[in-house]
Amino acid sequence: MSIYERETVVAAPFEAVRDFHSDERGLEALTPDWMNLRVESTTGPDGEPDPDVLEQGSVVESSVRPFGVGPRQRWVSHIVARREEDGQAMFRDAMAEGPFPHWEHTHRFEAVEGGTRVTDRVSYRLPGGALGRAASPFARVGFEPMFRHRHRRTKELLE
Repeated sequence: MSIYERETVVAAPFEAVRDFHSDERGLEALTPDWMNLRVESTTGPDGEPDPDVLEQGSVVESSVRPFGVGPRQRWVSHIVARREEDGQAMFRDAMAEGPFPHWEHTHRFEAVEGGTRVTDRVSYRLPGGALGRAASPFARVGFEPMFRHRHRRTKELLE
């Protein structure tokens, strides 16, 4: 498995940063336009459509069409973990359907002096078997602009 990680400190209260990332509006606001994200539906753990918070057991069905090229790629994510305690919170989504054989994205938030530390950690496997494993170190080239945008946009919207 390969790992990508990025962190930044946002000069905003912990609760505001955590809450912003806890629903589909945050996902839409943080995804670069060139990904052409479309959130098709969100469902809470009890089957409720459009929940206020993506709790453990929630499902997000979306599609992307990077750079407007090729057919839309379906992406179904399950929120598989969510915890909060003493100025720290995390949630993890795992791809159930999509372009990667394995994708788990852990979102961490920690109250620190001057604001909130935001950490994105992705454990992934590229498609293509042995060729995908060989190319894995180069995936950073694709992930870096997306996650740099996410962190910059979080700061723009919340600071």
